[in-house]
Amino acid sequence: MTQQTNAQQDGAQSAPLQRLYDSKAQQLVDFVPREAGKVGLYVCGPTVQSAPHVGHLRSALVYDQMRRWFDYEGLDVTLVRNVTDIDDKILDNASIAQLKGGTEQWWALAYRVERDFNAAYDALGILPPTYEPRATANIEPMIDIISRLIERGHAYQADDGSANVYFDSASWPSYGELTRQGLDKMEPAADSDPRGKRSSHDFALWKAHKDGEPTSASWSSPWGAGRPGWHIECSAMSTRYLGSAFDIHGGGLDLRFPHHENELAQSRAAGDEFAAHWIHNGLVNVSGQKMSKSLGNSIFASDLLDAARPIVVRYFLGSAHYRSTLEFHDDALAEAEAALDRIESFLRRAEREQGTETGAAGARVPDSFAAAMRDDFAIPQALAVLHESVRAGNAALDAGETERASGFRDQVWAIVNVLGINPLADDRSGASDNGAMAALGTLVDHLLAERQQARENRDYATSDRIRDTLKLAGISLEDTSIDNKLNGSHWSLNG
Repeated sequence: MTQQTNAQQDGAQSAPLQRLYDSKAQQLVDFVPREAGKVGLYVCGPTVQSAPHVGHLRSALVYDQMRRWFDYEGLDVTLVRNVTDIDDKILDNASIAQLKGGTEQWWALAYRVERDFNAAYDALGILPPTYEPRATANIEPMIDIISRLIERGHAYQADDGSANVYFDSASWPSYGELTRQGLDKMEPAADSDPRGKRSSHDFALWKAHKDGEPTSASWSSPWGAGRPGWHIECSAMSTRYLGSAFDIHGGGLDLRFPHHENELAQSRAAGDEFAAHWIHNGLVNVSGQKMSKSLGNSIFASDLLDAARPIVVRYFLGSAHYRSTLEFHDDALAEAEAALDRIESFLRRAEREQGTETGAAGARVPDSFAAAMRDDFAIPQALAVLHESVRAGNAALDAGETERASGFRDQVWAIVNVLGINPLADDRSGASDNGAMAALGTLVDHLLAERQQARENRDYATSDRIRDTLKLAGISLEDTSIDNKLNGSHWSLNG
């Protein structure tokens, strides 16, 4: 472990202690930014070969939660999330489509799928990264790293006369340190033609252009025409935008090997200190089974967002601890909807009964919530604090304890904003046609006035008929009272 700089020590004294699980160290560690008050975070983004699925959304959301928490703690966060827009699978998918009569080029397919990803991210309220570099725009930095590796004796051009360049795995004694594997235990690298390799474990840094591949998928290099290997892309883009040493590298658990292992080896071998900490989020199971194309149980982002309000999907995807497996089952979204309804009902009730707009300026999260987030981003415990604050707030309102209720209201408001699940501030929460909602509100308010008059006249048959009519239309009522006397009703659309 490197000795902390004075800036790091000062940062540790002035900022609350953040703990995180470092996948390389395989233990919880204290997180101290390299530069006091700032965090550099690199996240492996999508390979835009096909439509996004729930696993992609879960991973992006995990790092959005972390980024929002760091922001709340007053840290200046630089989040870089790349787009791999040149890859074997992208070329293969474009080629298959063209064989079936399509005309879409590989780069057009990549851009179309990238837009699908961004649309899903936007729907879930995932904040845009500080930088979102594409692989095709960073070829020169990749060539630079490959050149350094060759100069240092850690890479070589294939001996078959091709432009293929490989990382020499045997030349780097630390290769395997991320996943704690020796070369004899590793699976052979299957990312390129094995011919011309010195070892089956050597992985591709530069891939020679092949006959039949589009010339647009080829760049010039000192070794000949071709394109970059997968792993070199992230080494180049992370260090270009965050520097040769940065705080955190994140990604899905399925990327630890070979992708992240190879990233670490080639970056360190090229002379970059690279990431101080590694974080990996868990994967997604569907009804107890790992989600995979081979099992045919993939859940695509579009299907998930069609099944529930985006804010409900966000709540579900962000409800488990980031390192755990997220279980999707038939009732998952309904459970998330019910949880959000409890939060929204309390906030609206507090706003209505206290006669003030919800959310005091500068509202802070309770200490117990902060403690959970500082303990390796323990979201389940943090959500437990949120729902306890809702319960206590409702109890305070029931008891007429206005000041106490206001305190819980502000706590809830602060928490849901930190987590990005504020149902009142969320413009994704259902009603996109403001004109239609205004018209509906006018009609419902007219009926509620008639119902109130009927109750005052003890015409309970009319009162019940109006209530039942609204219920059939998907509108629920909450009767309100002052001094145990009914004084009106509040309505809401059922989810």
